[in-house]
Amino acid sequence: MVIKVFLASSSGSTAIKKKQQDVVGFLEALKIDYAQLDIASNEDNRLWMRENVPGEKKPTTGIPLPPQIFNEEMYCGDYDTFFDAKEDNTVYEFLGLTPPPGSKKKEIKEAEQNGDAHTAELEDPGENVETDAQQEDEEEEEPAEEDEESRKAAEEEEQEEGEEDKVEDNHLVSEAEDDLVSEEEEELRELEEEEEHASEED
Repeated sequence: MVIKVFLASSSGSTAIKKKQQDVVGFLEALKIDYAQLDIASNEDNRLWMRENVPGEKKPTTGIPLPPQIFNEEMYCGDYDTFFDAKEDNTVYEFLGLTPPPGSKKKEIKEAEQNGDAHTAELEDPGENVETDAQQEDEEEEEPAEEDEESRKAAEEEEQEEGEEDKVEDNHLVSEAEDDLVSEEEEELRELEEEEEHASEED
């Protein structure tokens, strides 16, 4: 069973050329055997294609445009139906072929998804490492805060001790002033006594 792709090698339409390249490139990527039949240079190919494309698949002009795809004599579809089959991962069914093991693109997509999941798992430890690093930084900051609190407490104690010393100094000054007052009173009292004795003698 050979897949037949009817193409127009000398088509002036860029869109048609792109569609033809898309179909051929995809079949080559899947390593599917196919035959290119040129309708531009071979009138028999053009007539055969027109006659074998089902009426409901023909455009309003009645002339089907390439690319048109057949499996031997069986019509598979045009580019639009081929594109839909490719999007749905049903190209082998579209071509009437039995897909070989491991050839479905779904399996490839699942493998890619598994690869993404594996990558995500690898990224998680990195996040944990960052979290651990942040925790370590926080732990380092905490002792710094404790040191600052200890420094403030020491300053307050020094300030309190300084105030106590100041109070003691004031107390000593007060005692000294009291002593001076007592001495002055004692001198005055002695003077008064001397004056009294002097007046008595007179």
